[in-house]
Order: sequence, then structure tokens, then C-alpha cells
Amino acid sequence: MKNVTDSFVSLGRWPSAGSFGLNTDILATNPINLSVVLGVLIFFGKGVLNDLLDNRKQRILNTIRNSEELRGGAIEQLEKARARLRKVKTEAARFRVNQYSEAEREKLNLINLTYKSLEDFENYKNDSIRFEQQRAIHQVRQRVFQQALRGALETLNSCLNKELHLRTISANIRLFRSMKELTN
Repeated sequence: MKNVTDSFVSLGRWPSAGSFGLNTDILATNPINLSVVLGVLIFFGKGVLNDLLDNRKQRILNTIRNSEELRGGAIEQLEKARARLRKVKTEAARFRVNQYSEAEREKLNLINLTYKSLEDFENYKNDSIRFEQQRAIHQVRQRVFQQALRGALETLNSCLNKELHLRTISANIRLFRSMKELTN
């Protein structure tokens, strides 16, 4: 307490006319100056400090609210993405099964089509062989018939004379007459 009263006493020693002096007693002047400055700061700065703290508090709360909203939106998007992922996985599995089934069906269809084509080619081949055989048989028959006819004509021409020719004609005429009589 003595220090406080000494500092007030020293204030009384200061000349009021304009000279300014420096008090070198740190222990006596510093706590008083600090208490005065702090008192003025607290008295006048209390409102400003409260406003600054309130503004800071509001910014922090707004940031927290925005963060919560963003977090909620992110969680919602994450759930939607997970739902889409589950749906896509399900569709992919179904697609994989369907594609496997489709591939098996296509494979069976291709095998059946190949067997059908082979069967058609076999039938075509057999038909072609039969046709060629019949044509060859027909050609052989014609050649045999022509050769037989030539041989018969040559035999007839070599063996047939006028008398034999007349007898053959007479026999044929008699044959026709007897047939005519039977039909009447």
C-alpha cells in the first residue's frame, strides 16, 4: 500500500507548467500504470471485445452448421452412391448370368445350325451323287441301246435277204389280221 501512496505523492511533485519528468522507480509506477490501462481497456473495450467474441462465435457456429449440412449432404450422397453401387452390382451379376445364358443359347444355336448345314450339305451331296449316277446309267443305257441297235441292224442287214424280208412281212400281216379278227 505504501507503494501506491508513494506514487500518488510523486504525482503531486510533478510540475504542472510543462516539464515532463521520468520516474525511474519501476516498482512504484508500473503496477499503477498497468492497472489504469487495464481498467480503461476493460471499461471501454468490454463491448468491443464482446462484439468481437460474439462475431467469432457466430462465424464458428455458422461454419459448424455449414459443415454439418455439408456432412449431411455428403452422407446422403454416399448412401445414394452405395445404393447405386448395390444396384449396379446386382445388375452386373444378372447381366453376367444373362450373358452366360445368352452365350450358351448362342452356342447351342450355332451348333444346331452347323449340324443342320452339315445335314443339308450331306443331302445335297447325296442328291448330286444320285443325279450323276442316274445320268451315268442313262448314258450307259443309251450307248448300250445304240450299240445293240447297231449290232442288230448289222446282223439283220448281213443276214436279211429279200426272201427272208418278204416272209417276215407276210408273218406280220397275218398277225395283224388275226388280231383284227379277235377284236371284232
